[in-house]
Amino acid sequence: MAGPVEERFQELVAQLDYPMFIVTTSDGERNAGCLVGFCTQCSIDPPRFVVFLSNKNFTYRVAGGAEALGVHLVPEDALDLARLFGEETGDEVDKFERCEWSPGRLGVPLLDRCPDRFVGRVGDRFSTRGGDHVGFVLEPVEVDAGGGSFLPFSRAQQLEPGHEA
Repeated sequence: MAGPVEERFQELVAQLDYPMFIVTTSDGERNAGCLVGFCTQCSIDPPRFVVFLSNKNFTYRVAGGAEALGVHLVPEDALDLARLFGEETGDEVDKFERCEWSPGRLGVPLLDRCPDRFVGRVGDRFSTRGGDHVGFVLEPVEVDAGGGSFLPFSRAQQLEPGHEA
């Protein structure tokens, strides 16, 4: 049960308005992807980015056997794509049958409607003590920057997650 500190912390971070990302991956047999809000650049030299995936979802399980992840900034006008990757679960639905995508470097599926994206080779994985997400530290190997406006967390809050966090 959440106590006063946890409740106040949730109130504080609810004010932040991060861009939303869709993370995709493949283990060579299965493609997977999910809507992600927990990620950030974590090193300048060398460039590194960390993505946190819920240890309860299909994408996390596929990413465990993957060499790389694709990280896509979700365009502001792609709420339907955010809905597909945020509200559906790969345990029940092949999301890639419902959208246009192309193969990227290291076998990563890249979403055609997300021109701002990169493929990152997984260099490290780590768990937060007692947390429900696992960090994947990525080394960029392919980058596409289309420039545009992005779907913020405040608009994505209306989505119903396909899995508990």
